[in-house]
Amino acid sequence: MSILIGIFTFILILTSIFLILLVLAQKSKSDGGMGAAMGGGMAEATFGADTGNVLSKATINAAIVFFVLSFALYLGRIYERKHANTTGGAALPTISAPAAQAPSKSPAAIAVPAAAQPTPATKP
Repeated sequence: MSILIGIFTFILILTSIFLILLVLAQKSKSDGGMGAAMGGGMAEATFGADTGNVLSKATINAAIVFFVLSFALYLGRIYERKHANTTGGAALPTISAPAAQAPSKSPAAIAVPAAAQPTPATKP
């Protein structure tokens, strides 16, 4: 299951980069946008007069793939965590700490030095 999650994560990263580039390549409503600044009419020369339609459809499809992959990865992580706890394996490794050593003397038997003992108050 973890191999499949790793593959889906890699595809999600590629899809997100592709989606970012698609959004940057589109023309904005007010000016040319980043697509006009980086390539001028290159997108129109490649896709023809319907560049806006092609880029819009590709953006919609990439967004759908992005959300489906994100939801699938979410469900996969829940499945992985649920089955890791029921099969006896732990989601996080357990770390054993060394046992605290018991003192050799009981706390009541520990002698307090004379300098640290309080002196009784005397009445004048």
